[in-house]
Amino acid sequence: MSHQDSFGIEEALKQLGIQEVNEGTSTGNNWFSNGDIIESYSPATGKLIAKVKSSTKEDYEAVVSKATEAFKTWRMVPAPKRGEIVRQIGDALREKKDALGKLVSYEMGKSLQEGLGEVQEMIDICDFAVGLSRQLYGYTMHSERPQHRMYEQYHPLGVVGIISAFNFPVAVWSWNSMLAWVCGDVAVWKPSSKTPICAVACQNIINEVFKKNDIPEGVSCIVTGNASGDLINNDKRMPLVSFTGSTRIGRHVSKTVAERFGNTILELGGNNAIIVSEHADLSMVLVGAVFGAVGTAGQRCTSTRRLIVHESVYDKTIATLKSAYAQLKIGNPLDANNHVGPLIDTKAVQDYLNAIEKAKKEGGNIIVEGGVLEGEGYESGCYVKPCIIEAKNEFEIVQEETFAPILYVLKYSTIEEAIEIQNGVPQGLSSSIFTNNVREMELFLSQAGSDCGIANVNIGTSGAEIGGAFGGEKETGGGRESGSDAWRAYMRRQTNTINYGTELPLAQGIKFDF
Repeated sequence: MSHQDSFGIEEALKQLGIQEVNEGTSTGNNWFSNGDIIESYSPATGKLIAKVKSSTKEDYEAVVSKATEAFKTWRMVPAPKRGEIVRQIGDALREKKDALGKLVSYEMGKSLQEGLGEVQEMIDICDFAVGLSRQLYGYTMHSERPQHRMYEQYHPLGVVGIISAFNFPVAVWSWNSMLAWVCGDVAVWKPSSKTPICAVACQNIINEVFKKNDIPEGVSCIVTGNASGDLINNDKRMPLVSFTGSTRIGRHVSKTVAERFGNTILELGGNNAIIVSEHADLSMVLVGAVFGAVGTAGQRCTSTRRLIVHESVYDKTIATLKSAYAQLKIGNPLDANNHVGPLIDTKAVQDYLNAIEKAKKEGGNIIVEGGVLEGEGYESGCYVKPCIIEAKNEFEIVQEETFAPILYVLKYSTIEEAIEIQNGVPQGLSSSIFTNNVREMELFLSQAGSDCGIANVNIGTSGAEIGGAFGGEKETGGGRESGSDAWRAYMRRQTNTINYGTELPLAQGIKFDF
């Protein structure tokens, strides 16, 4: 792997315990695989990073059996003790932040700063989960019956299946697993087959902490390969499946898990908009809109897809955007001088090109021309130019989510019209308004405002903190991960009533005498 020396990738892989060929099935320190080889190529260079042996059905069965047994032990460990393990995981991630962040950048294609930021999210969720381990609160309530006490408490669910996407190859898994672990659950992770090396690296880090603390095999597990996804979805031993991915596949996951009466956390598509008011500070809009649209090459579920601009500042906003886009540097994401890295693969490039052509056919006006970059440094074929298209909200392509740096700009006259445009798509993840008008702010955040799970004022659509629950409405799935009270999804609620008296009165005054 000497071709990766220039940005220290070979050293990072060594620190993370990555081999040329890695087992892709793990119950902890026990690694095994009997499936086909998955080759992971960097979209930055087109070079092979490493290989992973995928999981067979038999491998999967061995993992879930081990996880089921481990749950019986792990659930009995006091929650603060489980939190202590997660605290140590956070410290281990701090030690490996540079190496893991570099791998995230290289395997996924996002900038190094974003790769490091993703690992920081993992550290932050560990900190959050540690505090949470002493705050798994239930409620007490007054009984209508004398000498009775009522309360609610939360118990672990069991084996949690986590199916993650390529665009956040480590952070989204950590949102789920850290909360699941402090709640007393065990986790089986099926990472994206486009970024399996990141998953192996994370498991290696976790294994060191678990081994030091004598944590039983099966608390943290990995299965790889696309077939493992449906095995998880159909498995009655998994009361909860957390899925991050497209709306199309999410619909299948939801139906499959619901048919067996399992629960889901769904984090699906986004079609996020920024409203630019006539009262906006355009210098702030520039930063929020450009990063939102081109950060991670437009491959975030919270990426800004639509810019809804008031007619009075429309021309000025467009001119400012064109100037900013002309200054963007596109290239190897490990080079700190570059703003935009590659798309994940050549299929994503084709989807990007198809979307531009479809927008043109529907009447879109190209403001900043797109296209595929070629030549030195672009040999992978995955680098594209961020594109801006003047469009209408009713365009079919505008109603869809294209995972690429394409920004559609639309014009509005009144704030009510802007909100209607913002809400006029099937997805409902993230939204934003830039304005210094208090009435517009409050209207946007009111019940008559944004219909999204995330609504921001004077910040962009992209970039969420772990303190707030993350998720969206409509075709985004309705799930919530990370902060706030999202932990409840990983536990089952139980109502308890204790009669400490000498008689047995019935509720609602019912008499049942002998």
